[in-house]
Amino acid sequence: MVTSSIMSVASSSAATSSSTALASSYRIKFKLPEFLKLIGEANPPRIYKVSDFYYFAFDGFIMYCSECQDDDLMGFTIFKAKEFSNVQWQKT
Repeated sequence: MVTSSIMSVASSSAATSSSTALASSYRIKFKLPEFLKLIGEANPPRIYKVSDFYYFAFDGFIMYCSECQDDDLMGFTIFKAKEFSNVQWQKT
């Protein structure tokens, strides 16, 4: 009985992890006003910047905008990254 409960929890966790990994590869692009409104609601702990694009994760998706400036995001931590990829990393 305990074993079946543990197996049920484990398979449920695996399914959740699998669907989260799949969902997190999706990106949603916003115009500046909507992006700023979403940032206000999501209150992300960090925002990433690659070239002219600003990104953050929310609700299992990558939210991004190309119309932002650093000044638009005062009060938020911005990490300047070298590149962004939606391809899953694999050890070679």
